Amino acid sequence: MRTIGTVVRGVRAPIIRQGDNIAQVAAASVTEAWQEAGITPHDRDIVAVTESVVARAQGNYASVAQIAKDVRVKTGGGTVGVAFPILSRNRFSLLLKGMASGCEKIVLLLSYPSDEVGNHLVDLDKLDEAGVNPYTDTLTVPEFRAKFGHIIHPFTGVDYIDFYADLIRAQGCEAEILLGNRIQTLLDYTDTVITCDIHTRARSKRLLKAAGAKVVLGLDDILNAPVDGSGYNETYGLLGSNKATEDTVKLFPRNCTAVAEELAKLLSEASGKRIEAMVYGDGAFKDPVGKIWELADPVVSPGYTVGLIGTPNELKLKYLADNEFGDLSGDALREAIEAKIRAKTSDSLVGNMISEGTTPRRLTDLIGSLCDLTSGSGDKGTPIVYIQGYFDNYTNE
Repeated sequence: MRTIGTVVRGVRAPIIRQGDNIAQVAAASVTEAWQEAGITPHDRDIVAVTESVVARAQGNYASVAQIAKDVRVKTGGGTVGVAFPILSRNRFSLLLKGMASGCEKIVLLLSYPSDEVGNHLVDLDKLDEAGVNPYTDTLTVPEFRAKFGHIIHPFTGVDYIDFYADLIRAQGCEAEILLGNRIQTLLDYTDTVITCDIHTRARSKRLLKAAGAKVVLGLDDILNAPVDGSGYNETYGLLGSNKATEDTVKLFPRNCTAVAEELAKLLSEASGKRIEAMVYGDGAFKDPVGKIWELADPVVSPGYTVGLIGTPNELKLKYLADNEFGDLSGDALREAIEAKIRAKTSDSLVGNMISEGTTPRRLTDLIGSLCDLTSGSGDKGTPIVYIQGYFDNYTNE
């Protein structure tokens, strides 16, 4: 029996610049890694490239001024409600700066006790002590301060209420801050709202429209087309963007399926094997200490080859060992389990006890999370991840 299962390798690459053909650069880096590390490619190996370098190669950037112009055109530039941003200097500060530059007044509604991805404004225990119900109670800043004081984010050292208010006012825009979770509250102040939540944006838009809002936008509706030569993303707009410089953001990349298909084609031709490929961003996992849910991008993978569509269809080995084959051991147990796996069909096992505990997440979410954990976001210099044996099971020799 082969003892090694899935192997994941971070692959170093040159520093990517605008105009580079990212598929060609990634393919060259992987083929060099094959030779250097003595890697033998196999069918259904996976190569993944982080969305950050794809966007950089595409030159998919936008300035604060370009964001401001789009916001002004789409909202009218008066009093605009801005709902449920995440608490992040990297992810949201320049977007808010652009909004403030395009409006006369912003009424900013911050969700509490935490934002959508788990950045806390206040601990749940403190809410209980103060008798505050986050589902029903909307607080002004003075009310929040009276109950909880100034709360500094433990990772960034920032009081986000002050930070966002100061940022808005620095653009010559009036700021009013509220804390609450009922998005319709903003309609007491304005009929024009930009909802900045990521994964719940469709519900927020629906609630606002049902409550009579005249203009309802999400971050996906801003820079979904170029403005004065800016980058853009027709599907996600500003969602998935990151701070690039003090005045520009890097947007989520475009045409990622085409990038994945070109990369897979290059490596399949070079190896004579069927190689799968994908573009990945944030992983879909939660930090148990900081309570931060990593997925601040709109999706884990914005583009992938067709062989990565679907969910795992796996048997739970420990269930088989403890139940169906509980009276076997040694070679007899191994042979019985191998036979069970070989007899498995492509029919879904969801709801079957034999697969209990094998959560049916999408393959691209699982693989993208694996890639994000492997490459990290610091100085490892491995924006490419090469995976072998992901689709193997206990029967593969």
